[in-house]
Amino acid sequence: MRNLAHLPKAHLHLHLEGAMRPATFRELRGEDAQQQSAPGGFTSFEDFTSLYRAAARLVREGPRRNLLRLVREVVEDAAVDGAVWVEPHVNPLTYVADPDAALDLLDMVIDEGRSTAARLGIGFGVLMFARRNGDPAQAVETARLAALRADDGVVSFGLAGDEAHCPPGPFAEAFAIAREAGLISAPHAGELAGPASVRSALDVLGARRIAHGVRAVEDPALLARLAAEGVVLDVCPTSNIALGVVESLSVHPLPLLLRAGVRCTLNADDPLLFGAGLLDEYETARAGLALTDAQLAEMARVSIEASGAPRAMVEDAVTRIGDWLDTPSERQHAGHGRGDSALHG
Repeated sequence: MRNLAHLPKAHLHLHLEGAMRPATFRELRGEDAQQQSAPGGFTSFEDFTSLYRAAARLVREGPRRNLLRLVREVVEDAAVDGAVWVEPHVNPLTYVADPDAALDLLDMVIDEGRSTAARLGIGFGVLMFARRNGDPAQAVETARLAALRADDGVVSFGLAGDEAHCPPGPFAEAFAIAREAGLISAPHAGELAGPASVRSALDVLGARRIAHGVRAVEDPALLARLAAEGVVLDVCPTSNIALGVVESLSVHPLPLLLRAGVRCTLNADDPLLFGAGLLDEYETARAGLALTDAQLAEMARVSIEASGAPRAMVEDAVTRIGDWLDTPSERQHAGHGRGDSALHG
């Protein structure tokens, strides 16, 4: 069996604060090792978001070294899981309201991410996101901030939150600014709302990548459009199950999406809350969804090609993905899972 840790891949759907290590969460909370390692047990999206905010406050209200540590550890964890590029979702305006201070904070995140990635031989870029439940004027401010670093660390622009209650129309201006700056449009859609949400992301926001998007499977015409236009869905199976988007892994629509010709990637969304990292998602797709190594390699290739990684890095990774698939499984050495590396302390 080929070692999925050795498969080059990109991590594109990952919320920075939700990717905190459980041990770091415990430490910042002041808990001892015997206490619960991470939030859990949520039964609704509202419950989930409240727990996410609790984790985020540990970083946003603490000293800046906590933020830099989080960035550093997120990049390290991506490298352990075989990622050659990581693109976490970040919004510095959720830390500080002043645009100049937010730009300074963004630069700190970019510098820390890049330096850690360079040390580990991988790449790093930022997906700046706006909040659906926020003021659209702030989304415009976020897009303008992202545009200032469009050629220097920020590679994509997203929209997070409950799309069932916050349609994308008010955020069209922000996404127009981001697209004009050359950023990839990558909003959330098709998770808590159905195919209409995905269609709106395409028509209103010019989406080229969609975070989740799995409910597009409910509309064959939409599936055909996604396939024809080459739009990428950044899918997170464990998250979908935990939040009740799908009932169980056995009925997850990822295999149907792939059969329809839709380009998909695998991602962890919020490892702290859902308990699965990037490598775990690939292993789950192989063992629980019966995806072949060829399908997994194709999703890894799509993740690299749809990312904001430099062209040379993309070409090198695609070549290495081909090498991984061409190498007989018995020649690949056993690797370590996400929790086994010394990087995790």
